Amino acid sequence: MAVFEKGILGGFSGKVGNVVGARWRGKNIMRSLPQRGNYVPTEEQLIQREKFSAVIKFLTPLKPIVGKYFGQKQGHKSIYNLATSYHLREALVDDGGVYRIDYPKVLISKGELRGLMDPAVAMAAGQVLELAWSDNSGQGYAHDNDQLIVVVFSPDADLYQLSIAIGRRDLAGTSIALPAYMAGLDIQVWATFATANGKVAAISMYLGEHTVS
Repeated sequence: MAVFEKGILGGFSGKVGNVVGARWRGKNIMRSLPQRGNYVPTEEQLIQREKFSAVIKFLTPLKPIVGKYFGQKQGHKSIYNLATSYHLREALVDDGGVYRIDYPKVLISKGELRGLMDPAVAMAAGQVLELAWSDNSGQGYAHDNDQLIVVVFSPDADLYQLSIAIGRRDLAGTSIALPAYMAGLDIQVWATFATANGKVAAISMYLGEHTVS
C-alpha cells in the first residue's frame, strides 16, 4: 500500500488498471488489486470472524448510543470502534462453539459522569417498564439535568428499543411504554446518564432480565 498526498489531478478513487485508489483515515492511498487464489482461512481466523460477526450484529442497532457515548475517540479509532473492541474482549462467551453476548458485561456507554444510584426495575401491566433510582445530583460530576438513556433488548425476538433523554437525574424515576408486540417477551435492560449537552456519559449499568407484562 502506498500513501500519496497529491497526484497529477489530486487523489482518486476506484480502479485504474491493477491499482485501486481510495481515501483511508484521511489519507490518499493506492494499493494493488488482491490476487485471486485458493486461500483457505485458518481455524483461528474463522473463530475471529464468528466473534466479530456476533458483536457487530448486536452493536449495530445500538450505534446511535455506543457510537456517541462510549468514551472519547482515540487516534484513528472512532468511538464505535472502541465499543466494538471492548465487546470483543469482554462481552462474549463460547456456548458450545457458538459465540453469544454476555449481557451482564455489555456496556452501552463509558465515561466519567456519575451513574445511576440504587436503580430498581419493575414491570407494570400494559407493557410498561418502571425505573427508579436515587437522586445523587451534586455528587462528583452528577448534575440534576443529566439525561437518562435506557436500552431494552429482547434476544428471542431480536428486538431493540432505545430511549434517549427519557428522564432527568433529579426526577428519580420514569416509566417507559414498550410496544404491545413485546408482551410476554424476556428483555435485557441497561441504563446510563449523559450530560444535557451529550458530551460526557457514565459507565452504564446492567439492570437484569425481565418479562414484559
